[in-house]
Amino acid sequence: MLHRETVLENRSLGSAIYRLVLKGAVAATARPGQFVHVQVGTATDPLLRRPFSIAGIDRPKGEVTIYYRVTGRGTALLTRVRAGETLSVIGPVGKGFTVPAAGELLLVAGGIGLFPLLALLAAVDRLAVRVKVLWGGENRRFLEDVGRATLFQMGVDYAVATVDGSMGHPGLVTDLLQAALAPETAAGQQAESAPSGGQAGALVKSPEGRTAITVAACGPKGMLQAVAACCGRAGVPVEVSLEERMACGIGACLGCACLVRTAEGTPVRRRVCKDGPVFDGREVVWDETG
Repeated sequence: MLHRETVLENRSLGSAIYRLVLKGAVAATARPGQFVHVQVGTATDPLLRRPFSIAGIDRPKGEVTIYYRVTGRGTALLTRVRAGETLSVIGPVGKGFTVPAAGELLLVAGGIGLFPLLALLAAVDRLAVRVKVLWGGENRRFLEDVGRATLFQMGVDYAVATVDGSMGHPGLVTDLLQAALAPETAAGQQAESAPSGGQAGALVKSPEGRTAITVAACGPKGMLQAVAACCGRAGVPVEVSLEERMACGIGACLGCACLVRTAEGTPVRRRVCKDGPVFDGREVVWDETG
């Protein structure tokens, strides 16, 4: 699982975001939602590797694409790596997204949370699954720098929201999700008010004429919590990709543990690096992780 990957590209997109393309063994087994743990400097400086979600997988070429934001010394060092150099990479690591075979899939992204969802988008059979991307960001410049052109090139239906109202819906991406799930939410409320009652967290049958919907989300924890709540009201299954600070990246140190509830309702700790980073959003104990 430890590899030397060759850097094919490492370029700035603007808004402190970089696109890094690696060629090597990782692509052969990578799945949407997994990540790689990259050594960004020497063996001891910085000491800890940095985790980066896999955004693109090209198995025939043996390439994976990741995007990263420059936020500190480690990622600043990574920007200095040039094409032709190699990086020490552990991966692919973790549990990824479920790739639906039919129905409708809503991909809900907050900021750079778009990137892990791109691999899922590419893996879906678009002839069998109707896909729509809901993406929220700070402003127009961020969306245009980071990924709007990519969504256009992939030919996917998408809607955007910006905090400052400079593009798309003025507000939050969760506003778009609530609107998209309004029929399911109404059906869920009707089920709860029926004499037989409804079980909390139970899936709601899609309104007549609509296929089953699933949601996959990645972004800030506050956004993910709101997405999970919205899907819960609508009775729609949701998978979320969590982000935690990681040390080992292989499940040994337990530094990235989060709290989830089992099917029996028992709270247990799970390792984001090994048991995740993708979890059932209805099982995550958000008050603990948010």
